Amino acid sequence: MSAEKTPAQLGYRMPAEWEPHAATWLSWPRREGISFPDSFDKVLPALREMVGALTESEAVCINVVNGAHEAEARSALDSLPRQECITYYEIPTNEPWCRDHGPIFLTRAAKAGLAIVDWDYNAWGNKYPPFDLDEVVPTRIADLLKVPVFYPKMILEGGSIEVNGAGTLMTSESCLLNRNRNPNLSRDEIEQRLRDFLGVTEILWLGDGIEGDDTDGHIDDLARFVAETKVVTVVEENRDDANFKPLQENLGRLREMKIGPAKRDKLDIVTLPMPRRIVREELRLPASYANFYIANKLVLVPTFADPADNLALSVLEKCFPSRRIVGIDCRELIWGLGTFHCLTQQQPISYITDDNSLHR
Repeated sequence: MSAEKTPAQLGYRMPAEWEPHAATWLSWPRREGISFPDSFDKVLPALREMVGALTESEAVCINVVNGAHEAEARSALDSLPRQECITYYEIPTNEPWCRDHGPIFLTRAAKAGLAIVDWDYNAWGNKYPPFDLDEVVPTRIADLLKVPVFYPKMILEGGSIEVNGAGTLMTSESCLLNRNRNPNLSRDEIEQRLRDFLGVTEILWLGDGIEGDDTDGHIDDLARFVAETKVVTVVEENRDDANFKPLQENLGRLREMKIGPAKRDKLDIVTLPMPRRIVREELRLPASYANFYIANKLVLVPTFADPADNLALSVLEKCFPSRRIVGIDCRELIWGLGTFHCLTQQQPISYITDDNSLHR
């Protein structure tokens, strides 16, 4: 760690996902990639529907490898309306999971402007090499946007953290404390880096993730902030399901947690159902309604042609009364072991002036 000031010392913080966006970033999948084996064409309808919905809400920035890759993406998307909202950037990636390899954006009130945190990246514990292109994406985007970039020298994926924008961060022990990420860092050292580089003061720890989650338990499949003191968390009602016990334990932890300056505020907890078990080629897939993405005007929610779909959508409608809830069938997309939150990364507006005009 250098003696230079940390983002927190400079007044930066990571905004909550529901705060205003300038854009949503995506990394277009590669046909030869490993994320959608033998099913690349089958995921295109969900990707097209996702981008089409996002352009109703905000600008969409899409990373592509080269001109040929851009042409392939355009062949899937050029029939959509609002093409002026889509911009392609030649920023090569290995895989499409922009939440995990993309930049974590910071803002600050005292001085206008964005900054980016470039965490180290090792494809979820060196599970899926190569990841050399993914690893440098945040700095490539920082160069493009001409914003400062900070290097915590710690491995972290964006899907492993969840913030309320007011100083509290939620994560899971099974992921962030896994020895395949930062074996030389203690829990206290990891917490300090989160505070220093994301501008948070409180760290809330859940336990284990859901079955089939190859990320070792990302928080965005488990529990999400929907307001400063309000959390939605998934629960499994079937006692015979492998997810029943870990999700009940996480629910118990959330019920005991208190946040705020004096740690007096209990969390307002809303439960989301889990879809039925989805198995493909003898592999359980990590289907979760918690993997939704909050855009400016809408919330993208994965659905699975499941009896619980409508209940999940109804729960989220109550959490986001000012946003349209958009459910999109993700039965093919989940074969890549992730859905909308895993694919997206929000770029917040840089600041709001006294007259409430938005500046990028």
